Amino acid sequence: MDNLRISDAIEAMISFFSGSLHDINHFIKVWGYAKLIGEKEGLDETTLYILELAAITHDIACPACRAKYGSAIAEKQEEEGALMVRDFLKPFSLASSVVDRISYLVGHHHTFDNIDGLDYQILVEADLIVNAEEKGFSLDNVQNTRDKLFRTKSGIAILNSIYGF
Repeated sequence: MDNLRISDAIEAMISFFSGSLHDINHFIKVWGYAKLIGEKEGLDETTLYILELAAITHDIACPACRAKYGSAIAEKQEEEGALMVRDFLKPFSLASSVVDRISYLVGHHHTFDNIDGLDYQILVEADLIVNAEEKGFSLDNVQNTRDKLFRTKSGIAILNSIYGF
């Protein structure tokens, strides 16, 4: 396994987001759900590691996008994030294939078509679970999102439990 411990990545992102309680709480919640779903879905160790690092860093571009564009609009967040996460991960001796996949996931986590792997699907589901609560989705919106975008048994079960479906 690569030399970046998950706990160290979390600590580094807390420092990166210093002063932004929302950004810190958001990524921690997304990471927690992603890890839970990934474990329940039986991801192998490497794929789970990639998923966890992608979940921790998925919104790395939010502060820069808010400063540059006035908001963390999804397409700009993906575009900027895919590059920023590479810089963030440079100090660590991660395999290029790991960095490439994390960058891809960060650069596509708001793109819901052509999902090409279980890690990608789980990241989308974890982010949607957290966004539904943070943005105050109606129960109808939560159900529609689940029915259109959720694919894993674990993600569906967790969402259903949270909202009492």
